[in-house]
Amino acid sequence: MTTANRIFLLDFEKPLYELETRINQIRELAQENNVDVSDQIRQLEARAVQLRQEIFSSLSPAQRLQLARHPRRPSTLDYIQAISDEWMELHGDRGGYDDPALVGGIGRLGGRPVVMLGHQKGRDTKDNVARNFGMASPGGYRKAMRLMEHANRFGMPILTFIDTPGAWAGVDAEKLGQGEAIAYNLREMFRLDVPIICTVIGEGGSGGALGIGVGDRILMLEQAVYTVATPEACAAILWKDAAKAPQAATALRITAWDLKDLGILDQLVPEPLGSAHSDPLTAAATLKAALLQNLEDLSRLSPKERRELRYQKFRHIGVFTELHA
Repeated sequence: MTTANRIFLLDFEKPLYELETRINQIRELAQENNVDVSDQIRQLEARAVQLRQEIFSSLSPAQRLQLARHPRRPSTLDYIQAISDEWMELHGDRGGYDDPALVGGIGRLGGRPVVMLGHQKGRDTKDNVARNFGMASPGGYRKAMRLMEHANRFGMPILTFIDTPGAWAGVDAEKLGQGEAIAYNLREMFRLDVPIICTVIGEGGSGGALGIGVGDRILMLEQAVYTVATPEACAAILWKDAAKAPQAATALRITAWDLKDLGILDQLVPEPLGSAHSDPLTAAATLKAALLQNLEDLSRLSPKERRELRYQKFRHIGVFTELHA
C-alpha cells in the first residue's frame, strides 16, 4: 500500500498495515545505527506476504463490498487514463444537461479507436457530492446512449465501466424520466452492431448498473460486486433492519465468484493481492489485457453474430427450475 492509500483503512487491513509500519520502522532504525537486520527484515516481509494472502483469500461478501466501495479504489477515469493511448472526454446529452456522475468519450485502446464510458465516483466528500456519489441522472444515461450511437455509427467498439450504488432516485430524476432513460438504453444496446464489453470495476448496483450493462461480454474485477439492490436496502426491506446487511450480502450472492458460478459473468479479472487500490497500475494493466483479448475475439464475429450472441446471453440469465411434488 502507498502512503495515500493508508489514509483510509478497513478493519481487516489494519493488521497488515501495522506489520508493514513495523518493518519500515526497523529498517529506518537499522540504517540510522548502521546495524545489519536483513535476516529479520526478510522474515517479517515473508510474514507480511503470508498475512496479506490469508486476509484477502478469505474475505466475506460484506468485506468484498467494503473493498468495492473503498474511496481509494481506481475509478472509471483512472482506468481510462491508465489504459488508453489517447482520450478525449465528450459532454452533454444534447437535451440540456451534462451529468458528471456518468462520463464518456473517445479514445484509443491498443491503437484502436473506441468509445469508453462509465460511472464516476468522487475521491472525497466534496468530489462525491459533485459527482452525486456515482449515481447517474436520466441525462447521464441519455449522454451514454448518445455516445454509444456515435460509436455504432463510426464502427468503434464500446467499453463501459460500471461503478454505482444505483441510479439517482431523487424526485427530480423521476420527473425527468429515470426509468424511461434506463429502459431505452437496455433496448437500444441490444441492437448496436459494434462489440460491447461491460466491466464492473467497483460497485454494480441495480438498474443504475444495467443502464450501461448490456454487452457481448461481461467482465468483473475480482473484488467488485454486482447486485439487484444494495445489501443495506435488501436488509431494510426483508428484515426492517439495515444492520443485517452482511447477512443480505451473503444471501444475494454479489461477488464475482458467485456471478461466475451463476453464469452471468464471462470473465473474472484478477486484482493485485491487496485489491486494486493497493496497486492501481497493475490492476489497470491486467484489465487492459483482458479488454484487448475480448475485443480481438469479438472482432472476428459479424455484427449479426454479435447481436445474436448478446441476445442469447441475456435470455439465459435468470433461468429457474420448477419442482413438482
